[in-house]
Amino acid sequence: MPLAFVRKAVPFLLDQYARERAHPVRSAAHRPEPKAWGDKGLHAAWLGHSTVLLKIDGITVLTDPVFSSRIGVNLGPATVGPRRLVAPALGLGELPCPDLILLSHAHMDHFDIPSLRALESAKTRVVTAARTSDLLRVRRYGTVRELGWGEATHLGEMTIRAFEVRHWGARMRTDTWRGYNGYVIETANHRVIFGGDTAMTDTFRSLRSLRRTDLALMPVGAYNPWLHAHCTPEQALQMADDAGAQRILPIHHQTFRLSSEAYLEPIERLSAALGNSQDRLVLSRIGQEISI
Repeated sequence: MPLAFVRKAVPFLLDQYARERAHPVRSAAHRPEPKAWGDKGLHAAWLGHSTVLLKIDGITVLTDPVFSSRIGVNLGPATVGPRRLVAPALGLGELPCPDLILLSHAHMDHFDIPSLRALESAKTRVVTAARTSDLLRVRRYGTVRELGWGEATHLGEMTIRAFEVRHWGARMRTDTWRGYNGYVIETANHRVIFGGDTAMTDTFRSLRSLRRTDLALMPVGAYNPWLHAHCTPEQALQMADDAGAQRILPIHHQTFRLSSEAYLEPIERLSAALGNSQDRLVLSRIGQEISI
């Protein structure tokens, strides 16, 4: 992790702790019903931050699962780091067992060890970025597969391909060797992009295809003052457009206070940037769901 980032983050976290004491964790305003989803089509529910539950032609995918009340460094029974502003829309015990867990990179707000341990199952496969599987208890899942940029793997008729984003992979300050990915998820009938975490980059142009891209999960928050690592809402829209995505599911906002922009600023800016194309914006509040 860059030293300059650490120097900025420490006073921010101290201020964050002071503000958190005065505000309880809110419940999500919406509650999805994945039990009602059929085995055909594309279904999605935003559970909070970058955690999205997808069901694509009968295959259940969970992205960057974070269900802990606080993220950060675990020191015995305590965790040092930001606390949730809003609880997950579904608890761990309310989830269907995912066929696939998709991990973009090892940052603690995307790769939450307590959540991943609670989700361990021989029925679940994991796809993660290069040089990150050492953080998992790999024998407790069905399989664990690392992917580098341009590499792909298959789950039944589903293809998962990793692509380059503009971010960094170190979980702690020194493990700079770790990878970081975005992903394209494809079945015979549907195509979904999971942007992971990224600053503005032109790599999304390479994802444009003759096939329709139904949905792009795009990060839209934590850009102020971290613009070197996180895109603005307008940049997220540009990258989704570069990839040819029909609909945008904004992630990485409304869940943890990781930066200085106002709570609803990311979604408001994205909505303004879309102008007359508001139908492209889906799941703007935690717990909302969509079926395509």
